[in-house]
Amino acid sequence: MLLGDFFTITKPAVLGNTIRAEIRLNPAHPVFAGHFPGQPLVPGVCMMEMVKEIFEHTMGSPCRIVQSDIAKFLSMIDPRRQVLFDALIQYEPAAGNSFDISASLFDEATVFFKWKARLVQA
Repeated sequence: MLLGDFFTITKPAVLGNTIRAEIRLNPAHPVFAGHFPGQPLVPGVCMMEMVKEIFEHTMGSPCRIVQSDIAKFLSMIDPRRQVLFDALIQYEPAAGNSFDISASLFDEATVFFKWKARLVQA
């Protein structure tokens, strides 16, 4: 889990089937020492995991990713510059206890990541 160590959620809000949260990165997290030395960047897999964990936190139940339709890594997140940014997750119930999500990580001027996936509650 990354929530609580790699990042924290501030200002969470839910309106209908939309989750919006401000994310605060921990720029001192050890992952940045290796990804990459001297030029730290948030790994793409961590962006996916952050979205999943925000969804889990909001829904109050663990999930697993069962399908990833589109994952677009549009801009790098440098934890020295982007300590705070936003997550927007729109979701629709799907078959069984699954949800189709459309998510993005962004700040005022830049979209870092867009993702469409299916998550299943455990």
